[in-house]
Order: sequence, then structure tokens, then C-alpha cells
Amino acid sequence: MRVAFDIDDTILIPSVVSGFGNDTPNYDTITVLRWFQAQGHTIILWSGSGIDWARTWGEKFGLQPFEVIPKDARGAIDIAFDDCDVALGTVNVKVKRIKNGISRKELNETKRPPQTP
Repeated sequence: MRVAFDIDDTILIPSVVSGFGNDTPNYDTITVLRWFQAQGHTIILWSGSGIDWARTWGEKFGLQPFEVIPKDARGAIDIAFDDCDVALGTVNVKVKRIKNGISRKELNETKRPPQTP
């Protein structure tokens, strides 16, 4: 199967939400991703913020192996995990957004890929 995971608010908890001053992994969702990997399924990462954003965070969180495709590429995705209501896969799973009452507007307007050492 081809299983896709969004980045923001699905794999990544934004700093504006975590309160830690930096973006942090969503370990609950990453555990699900790792289970699908262990079963031999193909993992897809995507983001409305673009391919570079998805690739950078996938590498930073050590989620290899994975493919990266544009989020609007809806070809042959069996299961899609996202924090929004989407119809991107045959089956779509909405991940609970942490502290949904906190606005992400400013974050979305200013975000840049993380710096790698």
C-alpha cells in the first residue's frame, strides 16, 4: 500500500502550538508511520508548504525510507493521514490537531525549512 502523511500538525507539532520555541515531532503519528513502514508499505510525505518542506522534515526526523510528492498529486494513495478534512486517498484519516484553538496563520506566512547542521 501507499500511505501518505502530511507534515504540519500531523508529523510536526509547530512551535506556536508546542510552546517549546521550536517545532517538535508528533511521536504518536510517527509511531503509526513506523508501523506501516515495518509492514513493508510505501511511505509518502507531502505538505501544502511544498516538496522541500516535506523532504526536510522527513530527513530531520529520520523517517527514511520515504517518497515525497506534491500534496495535490492524488495518484494511487491508499491511506492519507492529515490534520484537515481531505479526500486525497482511498481512505482518509483525520489526525487530531493539538491545541486547535491556536492560530497558525502567522506561522504559515513566515515558515522556512529548518536549518540542518
